[in-house]
This record gives sequence, C-alpha cells and structure tokens, in this order.
Amino acid sequence: MSNHQPNEDWRRQGQERYLKGKRLRYCRYTPPSERWDHDHCAFCFTKISVFPGDINEGYCTEDGYHWICKDCFEDFNKEFEWVVVSD
Repeated sequence: MSNHQPNEDWRRQGQERYLKGKRLRYCRYTPPSERWDHDHCAFCFTKISVFPGDINEGYCTEDGYHWICKDCFEDFNKEFEWVVVSD
C-alpha cells in the first residue's frame, strides 16, 4: 500500500463522480465483445485483459464497465467507500 496524498495523487482525475460508494466484484477479466478485448484501471491506466503480460483480474463495477487494479483498490478503497460483493 502506498502513502498517497488524495489531493496530490496523479491517479486522481475526478473518479469520485462515478466510482464513489460503488459495489465492486473481484473477478477475472472477460472481454465484453470481440472488438473490445481489454480495459484499463480507472486510476493508473494499467491494461487489464486476458493476454499474457497484462493484469488478468481485478475489481470491476457491477456493470463491468469500470475496472480497478489490486494496487489502486488498496490505495483508494477506504476513501471511495467501496463495497465488495460476490457473484
């Protein structure tokens, strides 16, 4: 876990508007379509996909639209008040 300062962290780009208090699930990445084969962490932009060399699992919103890597989840979980749910 890093010692980030919320107001000074480069990863902060207004995500509280759409991620504050969201319910997240931890899962393996599954492409939503043949044309959409990866996503990026909503904070650090790390690539999340099924491909070797990429992160293959993480936290996503219930609609599968926003993804968060493990490191950013640990750094922002408390501040963003996420609730982790299981399928």
